[in-house]
Amino acid sequence: MTQSAAVKINPQKQNETAYKILFIIGLTHLLNDSIQSVIPAMFPILEKSMGLSFTQLGMIAFSLNIVSSILQPVIGMATDKKPMPYALPLGLTFTLFGVLGLAFASSFEFVILSVLFIGLGSAVFHPEGSRVAYMAAGQRRGLAQSIYQVGGNSGQALAPLITAVILVPLGQIGAAWFTLVAALAVVLLIYIASWYTKRLNAENIAARSNASSNHARNGLSKSVKTALVLILFLIFARSWYISGMTNFYAFYAIEKYGLSIKEAQIFLFAFLVSGAFGTFFGGPLADRFGKKNIIFLSMVATAPLSALIPFVPPAAAFILLLAGGFILMSSFSVTVVYAQELVPGKIGTMAGLTVGLAFGMGAIGSVGLGYIADLIGLQAMIISVGFLPLLGILTLFLPSDSILAKWNA
Repeated sequence: MTQSAAVKINPQKQNETAYKILFIIGLTHLLNDSIQSVIPAMFPILEKSMGLSFTQLGMIAFSLNIVSSILQPVIGMATDKKPMPYALPLGLTFTLFGVLGLAFASSFEFVILSVLFIGLGSAVFHPEGSRVAYMAAGQRRGLAQSIYQVGGNSGQALAPLITAVILVPLGQIGAAWFTLVAALAVVLLIYIASWYTKRLNAENIAARSNASSNHARNGLSKSVKTALVLILFLIFARSWYISGMTNFYAFYAIEKYGLSIKEAQIFLFAFLVSGAFGTFFGGPLADRFGKKNIIFLSMVATAPLSALIPFVPPAAAFILLLAGGFILMSSFSVTVVYAQELVPGKIGTMAGLTVGLAFGMGAIGSVGLGYIADLIGLQAMIISVGFLPLLGILTLFLPSDSILAKWNA
């Protein structure tokens, strides 16, 4: 009897949490996003080695963000219609060539081309990676999505360390080391793709058809559309706050507290690392206390902390950054699962919207917040973004977990 057949006669296994698969997809998410973090980390290196202007650096960042964010929901929609397990290792292969090109690029145009390859690889990976986490979750979707998403957040948090340990001593050529990281991710994703294929073959066709009809009945309703717009708005608000802090708070800390660049980076690193921990714990908490409750508490409980950060001494600001990052990011994976359960049968599309599009909105938010900082001053802008988490009060208008369960029944 083949392994595929064995799975078919044991359908209850589909309700079990496949922890091995979750940890592997979480690790590959870390590898993928650590590669992405190489690009902004290389900006000081590229500015010196190639004489790039700030406008050109901005175009590099824009190229990465626009390809990665806009294509994610598009690829998610395509793979919802026709799942493609081996798109995962293929996507990371694009990333591998992109990193290699970045390490040896001799012109601005070649840097842009290399970044586009990295963005394309990321756009393929994220919605399909989220689908794997959903498939491997069993009854613990919050925990599964947390394991997957914490890998990505941890990879992003590595940017300051990558800069200090690899890029500063080695320069642009140091990016070549990340071809090994990409190659490891490709190997792991080939294993994931094999599991993914067997899981697809083992699915119950009748149950899948029933889910599709349920989606057709509820997915186009006014209440679902309203809830989807609202959850996306909440994600955008969270992304704008995080974007404001990660891109501009270091400048604020240098100006207000007289910190060095290195000391300001420590504040930023603390915010990002605590956010990664929050991402991990948010999923299990949502499994126990409800997704809507965690989304609401993560934003509303962050609001007083984020509002206080600009007005306290550096030691207190550091503590508030740790606490605020943890609490706010506890809803990161939860919002993905909420959207996937809100529109069942569109796992990749919802992952692309909630993660990819949010990433793109964060990039647009960076431009907008930078303009506001130029207009009203950096301090006033930092104070203003501290009130964004208050928008979490709108979570009260989302359908409850029990209503989602009824819609999906």
